[in-house]
This record gives sequence, C-alpha cells and structure tokens, in this order.
Amino acid sequence: MFPPENLILNVDDNEGARYAKTRILQNAGFQVVEVENGTDAIAFVKKNRPDLVLLDVKLPDINGIEVCRRIKEEPSCAAVLVLQTSAALTEREDKIRGLEGGADNYLVAPIEADELVANVRALLRLRSTQVELRNSEERFRELAENIDDVFWVLSSLNQVLYISPAYEQIWQRSMQNLRSHPDDWLDGVHEEDRQRVEKSFLAIPQHHKYDEEFRILQPSGSFTWVRDRAYAVKNSSHEIYRIVRITHDISIEKNAEHALREADKNKNTFLATLAHELRNPLAPIRNAVAIMQQMDDSPGEFQKKARDVIIRQVDHLAHLVDDLLDVARISQGKIILKKSRVELRTVIQAAVEAATPFLEERTHTFDLVMPEEEIWVDVDTVRLGQCIGNLLHNAAKFTPVGGRISLKAESRGDVAKISIKDNGIGISASTLSQVFDLFTQGEVAADQVQDGLGIGLSLTKKLIELHEGKIGVQSAGTGQGSIFSIEVPLSTAANDQPEKTVLPSLSKKSGESLRILVVDDNQDSREIMAMLLSTMGHEVFEAPDALAAIDLAKQNIPDAVISDIGLPKIDGYHIARELRCEPTLAGLKLIALTGYGALDDQQKSKEAGFDRHFVKPANMDELVSFLYEP
Repeated sequence: MFPPENLILNVDDNEGARYAKTRILQNAGFQVVEVENGTDAIAFVKKNRPDLVLLDVKLPDINGIEVCRRIKEEPSCAAVLVLQTSAALTEREDKIRGLEGGADNYLVAPIEADELVANVRALLRLRSTQVELRNSEERFRELAENIDDVFWVLSSLNQVLYISPAYEQIWQRSMQNLRSHPDDWLDGVHEEDRQRVEKSFLAIPQHHKYDEEFRILQPSGSFTWVRDRAYAVKNSSHEIYRIVRITHDISIEKNAEHALREADKNKNTFLATLAHELRNPLAPIRNAVAIMQQMDDSPGEFQKKARDVIIRQVDHLAHLVDDLLDVARISQGKIILKKSRVELRTVIQAAVEAATPFLEERTHTFDLVMPEEEIWVDVDTVRLGQCIGNLLHNAAKFTPVGGRISLKAESRGDVAKISIKDNGIGISASTLSQVFDLFTQGEVAADQVQDGLGIGLSLTKKLIELHEGKIGVQSAGTGQGSIFSIEVPLSTAANDQPEKTVLPSLSKKSGESLRILVVDDNQDSREIMAMLLSTMGHEVFEAPDALAAIDLAKQNIPDAVISDIGLPKIDGYHIARELRCEPTLAGLKLIALTGYGALDDQQKSKEAGFDRHFVKPANMDELVSFLYEP
C-alpha cells in the first residue's frame, strides 16, 4: 500500500500522453502510479486513497466523467481530488459537464508542464486546508458533544448554527424545536427570571457580551440553575458575524450556597437559643439559693421547694449538655449501643413514667395501648427509652393544655412499632421534610415559649438508625396534630428470660464512715462535694491540685479518692497512676468525676487506674453506692 503523502494516480489509455504527464509530476517531486482504464482506477482509489487522480476523460471502458462520479459518491473516497484532462472534449460545455460530475478542475490539452504542476499543487493545498478544517471541526464537535455544558454558535440572536446535545438534558426541550423556533429556550426560563434574561440577551449587539444566572423550569416542576454566557465575535470589518455562547449547570453550587445560608441561619438561631437556654436555669438556681439563705428559721417546706427547684434546673442543664454531646458523638461514630434482649413493655413503661409529670403538668389525657402478647426486642434500653421519652415530651410540649396524647405498641411482621399520636399544633408541609434536621425549630403551642435546642428529634432519629430501625412522622398540616412512629427489629433469640439488672441502693448513709479525698480546682465544686460527703458521716480531705492530692493521700491513707481530670499543670490521670504505685494505698478506690464524658475519656480513666468514671453532674446516689461496692 502506498503512503498517502503526495500520491498521484495518473489515468490515461494513451501511453505516450500518460508517460509525459508522469515524468512532469515526478520531476516536480510527486509519487505517481499509472493505470490505463477506469475500472483499474476505481479499484486503486478505493484501496490506496491517493491524494489526487489525474483523469483523462476518454477511457476504453468507462468514460472519465463516470469514473469521477463513482469516486466522489463513495464516502471513503469523496475527499480524493480529481483533476480531469482531455485533448478531445475541449468545449465550454465539456468543462461544465466535467465539473458538475464532481471534478475539482478541468484542463484542456495541450497542457504546459508548469501549468499542470501549478494546478496539482493548488488542488493539494486546497485539500490540505480542507483536511485541517475537517479535523478541527471534528475535534470541536467531539469536545462540544462530550461536555455537560451547552455550547452554542449563532449567526444572529435568532439564528442557531450549532448547539450541543447537552441542551436537551439541561433544558429538557427538543433541539429540533429550537432550530425552528429560536426563542424556544427562553420559554423554558422561569417566569420570574425571563424578562431580565431576555433584556440582557437582546442587548448583546450593544454590549458585545452577556452573563446571567437563572432558573430553567423542568416538566416535573423542579428547576435547574444555570449560568449563561455569550460573546460577540467580530470580522475584519469589526462587525459582529457570530455569537458564541455557553450554558453551565450550576445547580450543585446554588444548592450548596442555599445549604450554607441555611446552616448559617440555623447556627445563629442555635447560638441565640443556647445562650437563652443556658441562662434560663441559672436565674431560678440563684434565686432558690437566696431563699435558702434567708429562710434558715422558716419552716422546712420553703427549703424543700428551693431544693426541688435547684434539682430540676440542674437536671435541665445536664439534659441539654447530654443531648449536645450525644449529637457530637453520633456524628463522630463514637456511640456504642449496649444491647440486651428485653420485653418492649418494660422500656415503654419506664419512658412513660419519666414523662408523666410533664404530661400531668399540661393536663393532657394520656392513653397507653399495649398488646396482650409480649414483644421482645434487642435494644439498648436506656437509648430506646430516651427516644420514646423525647417523643412523649415533644407531644406534650406541642399540644395545647388539656390535649390528648396516645402511645400504641404493636408487632408488625418482623418489627416492633411504637406510635405516639397527639392532637396538637401539627406540622406544616414546608417543615415536615426538615423535622428531623439538626437545630430545626418548629412552632410551639400558643401557651408555650420556645425552648429546647432543636436537636431532640435529630438525636432520636440517629439513635433509632443505630438500632437498625427507622422513624417516621405524619401530619395533615398546621392544627391537625401529628403521629410519630418508631420501628425496631424484633428479637430473633429464643424466648428466655433476660438478665435482671441489680440497681444500687439509694441510701446515702448506708455503711460505715469512710475517709475520702476530694480533688477539684473549682473551689465551689470541691467544697460542695466535701460538704455533702461530710453530712453523710464521712471524713473528707480537700485538695485543689494534683501535687496537693498526692501528698494528702500519702499522709492520710484515704479509703477513696474522688478526683477531677482537668486540673491545672498536672491532670487527674497522673494522680491515679501515681497513687496506684503507692504500696500503702493498695486498697484505694479511685473515682473520676469530670466534665469529660467521651468514650476515649472513659478509656483513658480506666487505663490510668480509676475504678469508675462519673460525668458531672453525677447522680450522688450512684456515686455513694459505688463507694461501698466491694
């Protein structure tokens, strides 16, 4: 097979004329192949694709005009140049017939050598230009048709020369309609954006550019955000003869911007709410303490009420902090469920018992519907109870005083379902899809003020998902009440009895008097803890830092050390490690009492030598009970 560069096929049945033309072309540097009839010429062109065919019109088998037509009609050969020559057909009509038959030029004998070479070179230059243009067009088309953007070429504002296939994907409209109705793209623009976009687009001849962001309305009712840009292309006379345009889908960027704005809005709301929520309990605590200071000689009922207020408000603060920590732990994958096989009734009854005071305070009618048969599940009883309690608390809060709330438990297929229904303020359609989002705040009942951090439902959803369950919500709208439902898998274990949990004694003065060292750099915390333990009959020592604690422990040989972790200079872990190395303190009980409650914090306490890790504010009954455990 011949190389394609400068390959010329010389077709002539006259041997002398054929030889003369071959010699002329070879002397000019071209590679020449000869054939003497049309049949061989056609076969050679199909196989070897020469750059040019020098074709005599009069051939013995097929005339040159028919040979040219067959070459040009074959798609694989259509780009081959054909230069027809003739010594007999020399009239004007003959030339026209040859050119209309597909010839690229027509020369009449006698042909001078320099004329022949000049015509061949001119045609080859034309062919080279055509090939480069075709390759450029193919590269452009390949690029334009394989990008997600819409690429446009317009000869005027209302005449589309080219548009890439991405148009149909982004606009969801037919390119065929666009070609017959050039304004069809504008009909797809959201009506709120259309006038602005049209005005800007029509101003391209004046401003020579165009750059707009707008929405394209889709048949589904949704919309796609795009950035649409166009630039005017000028000719040598500085007149606009083309408009190049590109349309880029920016929906992801717009959605991200919207999400960031919403996150920022939620963040600001959260911070304001958090400040409000944390300040709320402080005022009654301070006032309750003031009452206790002033009522030393008053009946004990006043002090009892003051203490109750303090306990409730501290519990409220602790609950807020626990929820915040739980959300953070779940997002970091640090929540580990402690599952056991339990009968669902026991979990529900504990949650209902905890929620009853608030239900009664709001004077709600509460209906509990439980199945006769037992429903066994593998769950973390504390976490599932927390979820049910959150939903009951929300139902009570978002239902006006005197409402009706019900809880129904049932077995459905391979899941246990718990439904909590209320006739409260309901949930609007716009809020329903966001109700489980972090920091989302819904409306509250008319007799209630906004409270909570908007994390309870998000936390509940995440905890249920950790149980491989799901949570859902239904509401017909504002004022129509709501139904929250939880589903968790049924237990697949045998129907044996679960292990019973042994609860610690709640007596604060049980057992003998102990020698206890309290370590905390916060003076109020340290002194209050020492005071409480002293009232229980224990002998208490106090230390504000690690070095003082180690010295006191070695001097007084306590039975137990209750130590904070976050101490100045040297932390509580160091205390534990140091005391565990002291032979005289072999039977010492070490208790960490700290604000650090993450799993890795608890693991660090254990590795340092602490026997138990309590998170502030600790349940004193549990702490004291642990002091007496063997």
